[in-house]
Amino acid sequence: MKKGQVTPGFTADEYEQRRSNLMKTLPEDSVVICLGYGTRYMTNNIFYPFHQNTDFWYLCGYNEPDAALILEKNNSKKGYKQTMFVLPKNAHAELWDGPRTGIEGAKEIFGADEAYENTKFIAYLKKAIGAYKHVFMDSPGNMPTLISDESTKNLIETGLKIQSILPLSKIVQELRMIKSPSEIEAMKQSGLISSKAFVEAMKWTKPGITEAQLWAKFDYEVRMRGSTMLAYVPVIAGGPNALSLHYVRNDMELKDNELVLVDCGGEYNGYASDITRTWPVNGKFTEPQKELYQAVLNVNKACIKLCTEANSISLHGIHSQSVKLMKEELQKIGFNVTGWDLERILYPHHVGHYLGLDVHDLHDLDRSRKLKQNMVITIEPGIYVPYDSKFPSKYHGIGIRIEDNVVIGKEEPYVLSSNTPKEIVDIEFCCNNH
Repeated sequence: MKKGQVTPGFTADEYEQRRSNLMKTLPEDSVVICLGYGTRYMTNNIFYPFHQNTDFWYLCGYNEPDAALILEKNNSKKGYKQTMFVLPKNAHAELWDGPRTGIEGAKEIFGADEAYENTKFIAYLKKAIGAYKHVFMDSPGNMPTLISDESTKNLIETGLKIQSILPLSKIVQELRMIKSPSEIEAMKQSGLISSKAFVEAMKWTKPGITEAQLWAKFDYEVRMRGSTMLAYVPVIAGGPNALSLHYVRNDMELKDNELVLVDCGGEYNGYASDITRTWPVNGKFTEPQKELYQAVLNVNKACIKLCTEANSISLHGIHSQSVKLMKEELQKIGFNVTGWDLERILYPHHVGHYLGLDVHDLHDLDRSRKLKQNMVITIEPGIYVPYDSKFPSKYHGIGIRIEDNVVIGKEEPYVLSSNTPKEIVDIEFCCNNH
């Protein structure tokens, strides 16, 4: 990290600005309570890799488990008081689990005005809920957090139901919607790393390898280039497995003359990529595969052109266009489809979603708002042809999706995944250059 940064690529000033922006949107006499996640377990004492609550990460960048953040609006110069609750320094625990930031570090590095051991959080929380007119906090839900006792959970759930407590996440997501220059920079890097992994995976694919081995290849390639992990469990779907949209078993052999659909992306400095490409296992598209692929590609490219503020369009608007375009493309190659067939069977998912710290970013914000400069979205039309006589038989069992990550521009979109081959000629060239 460079001097002044709290997390790689992000300065203390940027985190401070985010908290300040949040507190400015809230009325007087407000308090914000944001919970970090605890460790999640696979079985007994075997844990999953730790992944922080992204709202909590966005506000402070603290990436250790069992922490919480309280922001109290006041009349000070910065407009609020920041209190953090963290795991204290502990020589025995750190011998096993590695170093902790501790209470002093929470103040020195993460800008807390006050910091305490996390065991004091519940008492402070109950005091804060009673002391302020406007309390903003999300339900702890099923995720492990510092709120584990049922009486405190019930207090918050009841407060959310009777509106003495107001949900926080939706307000934070509004701030997360427009990405800052440093966020765009991290997402460019994330997209570039994942794009290079796709190139290597295409070059490496051949009949007889398994979906699991291709998964391992991706994991290796993104980590070797600086990603901390894959941003989600990937879809590595050979042949008709691609007809299941969220096929994640990834345990079958890739066969000659079939396609493989790969939906995969790395996470870099907290920011996700989410790219999908479909390519021939043996490096050469058959004619039917080529025709169907080109149809989806034409829709993908037409939709990307719509991704500007000047077009005054929403994700829902782009989706409507994608359905219309897909119908036209399919008719050109011999499909006779109704709107029902298209939207329920052949192309049953949305054209895209928001992207950022989460793969499905801003999950509480709907897709009907007009796209603005520096929002980041995915564009991912797809076609999945079942074994059904109402569709041309030569396309049966073929599933194709082409997904790009796009920064909304004023007049021109910026495609973060542009280094991932998607033209037929580029894919075949890539696949045949081992």
